[in-house]
Amino acid sequence: MFSKLILILSAGLLFFVTLSAQAAVQNLGIFGRTYPIAERDAIQEIKDRAAAVDWNQVFSPEKTGKAIKEYKPETISLPTVLENRKRLVDISYSLEMDIPDGKGGILYPMGYRFNPLAYVNFPKTLVVINGNDARQVEWFAGSSHAGKMDTLLLITDGSYYDLIQQFNRPVFYATTRIVQRLQLQAVPSVARQSGKYMEVNEIALSKNQ
Repeated sequence: MFSKLILILSAGLLFFVTLSAQAAVQNLGIFGRTYPIAERDAIQEIKDRAAAVDWNQVFSPEKTGKAIKEYKPETISLPTVLENRKRLVDISYSLEMDIPDGKGGILYPMGYRFNPLAYVNFPKTLVVINGNDARQVEWFAGSSHAGKMDTLLLITDGSYYDLIQQFNRPVFYATTRIVQRLQLQAVPSVARQSGKYMEVNEIALSKNQ
């Protein structure tokens, strides 16, 4: 659904940009020999394709709303924390391509390893829970993190849309890449910067929670 919508909107944008460019061109006359155009006019083709689309179906609240609510990227399922544990995680990263220096040379070669926390501060606290686990959702709601806007709530499972409505705050998915970079092993986990590392706290919930 999203891919079709993007293609349609892209075609529409191209149509309006082309029209604007066409209107801005001045008539400079005819120079040299001319030939008839054999190919179909691109503008007319875009018009015909746009006219053939049932826009009411494309932008129907049922379809767009359902697509938004059911959106979910690739995630990794994590077990529930059994006992409290704290550890430091090195999030150093190896470049997957050469970084040019703009002068024809290479500034940083592919494979160069660096730690972004050695250069910048990450002021956010990451709280990662299973959005399908009522105990974890309840724990977050009653924690001090729920009232702090410098906290980013990430979920490994569940509906981000429903939790946005429940907490009235942004909710993100803990994608495979995030889980691997933070070396998360169980949820709920809380991660924040500690010097050049990310400190990950795994929090075991009591039976009353």
